[in-house]
Amino acid sequence: MLAQSLIVASAAILFLFGSLHAFYTFASNKFSPRDPELEQRLKAVSPVISRQTTMWKAWVGFNASHSLGAILFGAVYIYLSLYHALLLFQSYFLLGLGVIVLIAYLIVAKLYWFSAPLRGIALALGFYLAAIVASRL
Repeated sequence: MLAQSLIVASAAILFLFGSLHAFYTFASNKFSPRDPELEQRLKAVSPVISRQTTMWKAWVGFNASHSLGAILFGAVYIYLSLYHALLLFQSYFLLGLGVIVLIAYLIVAKLYWFSAPLRGIALALGFYLAAIVASRL
């Protein structure tokens, strides 16, 4: 039961961060540049890969897909922990995949983001690893 609760706590952090990120992407100006002229340029300039989009649309799309990834991770691991705990805790693949995803998010947060997501993901990883240990006791 402790291991399940720790996975739920870990996954809930990612679900919450992903949901908040989606809200910030679509319903706020949190990801807008402080320089309004830069935003106008981003809306006018295409990336080298394609003229079918703009840097601004790509930016919004990257943020949206990033949000969906965190929401999906949270939803799947909450579901597995609550309704298929035996499968989750007996599967080295599922447990290992969760560790890899959380470590990848932690590295990206350290390299590219700011302190709040870094701390939240570190906490989620700590809960997740503690759940693995608790499941083995």
